[in-house]
Amino acid sequence: MSTQDLVPSPVGPVDVEQAEAALVERYPRLVRIAYLVLPPALGRNRRVLTAHALVQRSLPRRRVPGPGVPGPRRAEDAVDPGYAYVRGEVLRQALIAGLPLRRLALPRRAQFPPLLPHVWGLRLFPRVGGADELALDQRLSRLSGPGRAAYVLRGLERQGDPEVLRVLAAAGVEDPAAALAEADALDATDDPAGQAGPGRAGEPDGAPGGAPDAPDGTPRPGARAGRSDRVGEQGGPARTGGRRGGGPGVGPGVGPGGPGSATGPGGPGGPARTPGAAAGSTAGSTAGFAADSTGGSTADSTGGSTAGSAGGSTAGSTPPRRLSGAALLESDEFDPCALQARPTDLMRRRQHARAAFVAVVALVVCGTLLGLPGDGWGRNGAAAPSYARNPAAEAALEPGALKRVDPAVWPGATRQDFSVWPARGGLTGDSALLRRALAVWARPGGSVRSSATPGTPVGPPMGPPQLLFAGRVDAMRVVLFHDGLRAVRYAEPVEGTAGAALDFARTDAADTVGAAALVVSRAAGNVRYLTAPWVRETAVRDLLAPAKEPRRLVRDGDGVTDPVPSPAQSGGCARWNTLQVRDREGVRLLTDLGELAPARLLWGPPAAPEDATRPEAREAWARTACRLTAVWAHGVRSVNAWRFARQPLPGGAGQATWVCTRAETWRGTGSRVLAQFLVPSPEVPAALAARSEGSAACGVRNPRVLAGVLWQAPGGDWFVLAAGSPDFTSLETSGGVKGRSDGPLLTLRAKAGARADLAGTLRDGTRMNALR
Repeated sequence: MSTQDLVPSPVGPVDVEQAEAALVERYPRLVRIAYLVLPPALGRNRRVLTAHALVQRSLPRRRVPGPGVPGPRRAEDAVDPGYAYVRGEVLRQALIAGLPLRRLALPRRAQFPPLLPHVWGLRLFPRVGGADELALDQRLSRLSGPGRAAYVLRGLERQGDPEVLRVLAAAGVEDPAAALAEADALDATDDPAGQAGPGRAGEPDGAPGGAPDAPDGTPRPGARAGRSDRVGEQGGPARTGGRRGGGPGVGPGVGPGGPGSATGPGGPGGPARTPGAAAGSTAGSTAGFAADSTGGSTADSTGGSTAGSAGGSTAGSTPPRRLSGAALLESDEFDPCALQARPTDLMRRRQHARAAFVAVVALVVCGTLLGLPGDGWGRNGAAAPSYARNPAAEAALEPGALKRVDPAVWPGATRQDFSVWPARGGLTGDSALLRRALAVWARPGGSVRSSATPGTPVGPPMGPPQLLFAGRVDAMRVVLFHDGLRAVRYAEPVEGTAGAALDFARTDAADTVGAAALVVSRAAGNVRYLTAPWVRETAVRDLLAPAKEPRRLVRDGDGVTDPVPSPAQSGGCARWNTLQVRDREGVRLLTDLGELAPARLLWGPPAAPEDATRPEAREAWARTACRLTAVWAHGVRSVNAWRFARQPLPGGAGQATWVCTRAETWRGTGSRVLAQFLVPSPEVPAALAARSEGSAACGVRNPRVLAGVLWQAPGGDWFVLAAGSPDFTSLETSGGVKGRSDGPLLTLRAKAGARADLAGTLRDGTRMNALR
């Protein structure tokens, strides 16, 4: 056979609607094909459900294109393209479903039991046939999947050998010729007396797999005598008296004559079938078989009677007529659409239900026991039950894996921050305490009081963290960790673990000043700090008393300070205690804003601020410190106050000061800006002129600000006062008060309760609105 014969038939493009119409119209035939090709070892119930599932999954998802260059038309090209496509998909999936599952091969969808259709509590199988159907099913089970497909295409679909080979090749069969040879061998068993098998006439002995005729019409060596190579010319098995069980039994390719007519199902050259006629006069040679021929021979060529007289003359003298294998393919035995239902094994099903119930109960009990506190990680105190046994997570929570820095490292370190803090405290060797602290960090229980600054993740450490401190402070056992991004504080009472607390603060990119201290304890309105090893002196300075000298603050050997009244926990603003530290670079001011890391206080222009330790800075902070309550617990890293303007007051009331206060956060976003107006009297606190969150004003990116207030002079008159940074060339108001001035200052008469909109023009001509 030539290579061209193995090329799939050019059925042309196929639409989804066309394939669906073919599937719905010929659904019983397609399911029968899938049922016959599937291996009988699956069992009848699973074969039925799998056959239906394969056919229902055979629709294309989109239009299937045809060949780019059409080939020569053949007679088999008259097959409906939609039906040809769906049939090919059904064959391909049925062949895949028959492949065994291998350990190293990726399983295919068709190899698994179908999800749909699915039946619970019933077993479905076709109607039981006779001995002939049982024998054919046994013979088919001995064939391979491609062999069964070839037999079904030849016997049920009435396909010629060239078309069978093409369809098998399109379905993915590696050796279609071998599959056809298997079908030939089964045909030989169907005809043990040497007569023609299904759909053939007089095949010569010793030539079961001959080649087709040559293109010039001359028979090739080994060609089958009288066998047609086209679907329209291929005769198929006919029935006498219709299907077994009374059905019509008409399959594809039945000609106008229908069953039993002089013109067979294959056309004019098909077999002539006469009801009740004997195949020949040689008794015994054809006993039990129907003589099928495709060469146009008549039924009485061997001396038998004709169709009109044989019905009564042979009654009682001939043995019961036996159908060929191809004819049996259309019997009810192989019809997965006409089904019988029986229950499953009721006793076994009841046993399985009981076993499943016991398994579920055991699983619930085991899960409950595993969730109870045990000795897997030791006594974890207030930690929640363990839910995972990840090796990396367990290593991060192992006290022995904690990073501990030697005290001799920080003096020679290039960078001084939390990474060079030595592990200090009297409980650094308490493994049980460290284990509890790490466990609560990873799995804080419901009784743990937890807090975190905005933008700080609160998950477990990604690796073993660094131990900064572990010791007893006041009436608590306190542990401080650092993991490069966060400072974490764990505290529990000395007696028991009922009041455990867990605090998180973001401290990434901390420098020498940012890592100068951490809050180690809060109790009774007081705060204690753990200072860095490079801090030489500590003192307490009240911001509201700028002329008062700082009070010396004592530290113990681990660097923990004495308690200091915290402004973050006081109800009013009678005093504002700050922590003043001295290192080798100078003096710094730090203030507690309700977080682990105190905020640094600065003074000066945004481009070059300095620590607020000079008298001018302390005087300004003395009148603006109470406004720091607006940034409590906001993740503040530093607060800078900047005097951006001085303005003479009307009526000789003195000179006012405009201060812009900007709080920067550790996360880099969410900065808060306050514009404040200070009258000449030092006892009067600053008035809040404007505030904004997320603004770039008063910062390095935008060192400009504009604000205004409605001020009443000592004589009772009201004025609109406005001031901008030195970059403004003019100011203008609109709304309730209208006016304009050159320069960064503006003074306009107004009425009590007047409201105005303020804007200004910069040196480059850009207009900028007031801070809001």
